[in-house]
Amino acid sequence: MPKDQYTIFGINGCAAVLESRKYKINDILIQSGSPAERDGKITHVLGYHGGHIQFLNSGQFKSKFGKWRTQGIIVRFTGKIEKNLPSFKNKSGNIGLLVLDRIKDPQNLGQIIRTAECAGISGIIISTHDSCDVTDTVMQVSQGAFVQIPIYKVGNLHQTVTNLKNEEFWVIAMENSVQAKAWHKVDYTGKVLIIAGSEGRGIKKLVLDSCDFLSTIPMQGKTDSLNVSAAVSAVLFERLRQLSS
Repeated sequence: MPKDQYTIFGINGCAAVLESRKYKINDILIQSGSPAERDGKITHVLGYHGGHIQFLNSGQFKSKFGKWRTQGIIVRFTGKIEKNLPSFKNKSGNIGLLVLDRIKDPQNLGQIIRTAECAGISGIIISTHDSCDVTDTVMQVSQGAFVQIPIYKVGNLHQTVTNLKNEEFWVIAMENSVQAKAWHKVDYTGKVLIIAGSEGRGIKKLVLDSCDFLSTIPMQGKTDSLNVSAAVSAVLFERLRQLSS
């Protein structure tokens, strides 16, 4: 598939893409009599994209897309998902950015994007190296959250962290270490950069050495670590709790 062309299915993800009007819609394929055809979110936005809609009977639709749980809708679109990181130098208040270092599993990345959007994170930063791209699978798992939250792609993660420190961000790494504080004892208010690494390889040492604080989630069971998307969820919602209290 050509670069910047994507396919998404299911009511939530398709509605998010169609409502945003951020992307060029190429095709909207709907199964006649399906939940998507009857869903208010879908029918509301179809008027903006009339020239791209094609209705297929159940047999036609299932022969093409039967391996997916589509709820009766497929959207093919073109557009830029990742953005260039802007300057936050002249911005103040509670700004939370999430940095993902060496996250290669598209399922984890999609879940993290969904969680970050729900938790009010201002943007996600991923590296052009050693990281999963935002693929169809990532977008599908995010349930449309990728439309709502900026995703920034950077070439040099260490330099990006250094630059953001110079823009008055406190940098917090999620890392198991004797120096780490329990996740709920770390202050996440103000301008914060939260860094999460892969389950296997963690955060690069050069990036880790740039951090101001380490945050950890102590385990009490026999499993010694959480899935990275679950760990990110705990930290991001602790931040949200602090901002709300």
